[in-house]
Amino acid sequence: MSVRVLVVEDEPAVRRLLAYNLRAAGFEVIEAHDGEEALQLLEELPPDLLILDWMLPGLSGIELCRRLRRRTATAHLPVIMLTARVEERDRLRGLETGADDYVTKPFSPAELVARVRAVLRRLRPAVAGELLTFADLRMDLAGHRVHRGKREIALSPTEFRLLRHLLENPHRVFDRSQLLDRVWGIDADVELRTVDATIRRLRRALNAGGEPDLVRTVRGAGYALDLPEPAATGGLSERASEVP
Repeated sequence: MSVRVLVVEDEPAVRRLLAYNLRAAGFEVIEAHDGEEALQLLEELPPDLLILDWMLPGLSGIELCRRLRRRTATAHLPVIMLTARVEERDRLRGLETGADDYVTKPFSPAELVARVRAVLRRLRPAVAGELLTFADLRMDLAGHRVHRGKREIALSPTEFRLLRHLLENPHRVFDRSQLLDRVWGIDADVELRTVDATIRRLRRALNAGGEPDLVRTVRGAGYALDLPEPAATGGLSERASEVP
């Protein structure tokens, strides 16, 4: 699965330069020319990392970053701010708003690609590695094997891809359409209820040994890989009563 980077830059020449070098480095790239288009793409094609220009027409990069940090689905999305501002107070303002790194123009494309990889290694190590882990789950990408504790789990190819996507994005909620896009493919002729059925099979496989359920259902929103919340005394836990 390639790493998807959203580039938000209103200068066409700079946007093309960024997209060309990122694609040459093996990343999947989607592009937006302003903040409003970026918000739409964030919903339709959720990226693994965002490169965001500070000075955008309309909705500024700073304000867009601030909004993303307030939303559960994008609160932990890695953001690299791109700007011509070089003063320390501007850099601090960008970082305090929620940016994870800060690159000033003019920039070296090779350095920017290196920064992208460094941020991913620091904030999304699962994306860059061959072993994905969460709680007692381990996925060996090279060997195509999954373990929960000492128990090996047999998964279908689709269940494996679904679990991999969730492991690469822990705590992040994805709706059914987003999962169809990222797991089955945007052109796949698959119904939304297929996602629910696959989640049910994945849950059965992961919890066959009586382990706590790590797949969280967010009613009206979708699914996330998350640690279970403690059950309230004298009642059912939220996850125990969730469907599917």
